[in-house]
Amino acid sequence: MKRIQKTNLLILILCFWVNNIFAQAFKDIFDPQVPITYLGIDFTHVKVFGHQDGEVKDLVDRQFSAINQVVLNEPKKYDLKKAFKRDSIPNDLTFVTEKNKTIVDTAIASKDLTNVFHLSNGDVASIVKGYNFGGKTGIGFLFIMESINKKDERGSMYCTFVDMATSKVLLTERLTEKPGGFGLRNYWAKSIYEAIDDIKDKKFEEWARNK
Repeated sequence: MKRIQKTNLLILILCFWVNNIFAQAFKDIFDPQVPITYLGIDFTHVKVFGHQDGEVKDLVDRQFSAINQVVLNEPKKYDLKKAFKRDSIPNDLTFVTEKNKTIVDTAIASKDLTNVFHLSNGDVASIVKGYNFGGKTGIGFLFIMESINKKDERGSMYCTFVDMATSKVLLTERLTEKPGGFGLRNYWAKSIYEAIDDIKDKKFEEWARNK
């Protein structure tokens, strides 16, 4: 019995030691030697306002995926390297791609404007805690989309840095951006472009001052 208890204790110590080795800290976000992996846009908690039922269905069936893809296809426009002050930004959208497949169009359409800003930092922490990054370590960055509001022409999202080893939020902040362009994909992708531009122009430096 004592041998089993000692073995279990050693396993716990080893797990704690391994987690600490791979754990990331808030300050690591601003260290250019620490890589950041772009994880994409999680639309599973989004609320959609001002779109017809057919448009909402199209968003779910095609456009959420297309928005994720256009960020990868146009790296000079959606310039994550400049935004995060890195020479390169690897990406892995596998996780959000699978999550976004679970979205039901009738569940995200809303007319209750109190749902425009329905998430909090605590909600984001709970959402991220439920993520399984499949053994990945290091810092990941993703957008957790909160709402897209055609009537007010605003897209709200949480820009979120996570420690993938522990599924812990290192930094998250809501940004609300203006969409624009022709077609559903381009219209709402513009809000992501504006968020990246804001991070590049001012937000990253603002965050760094708090490290």
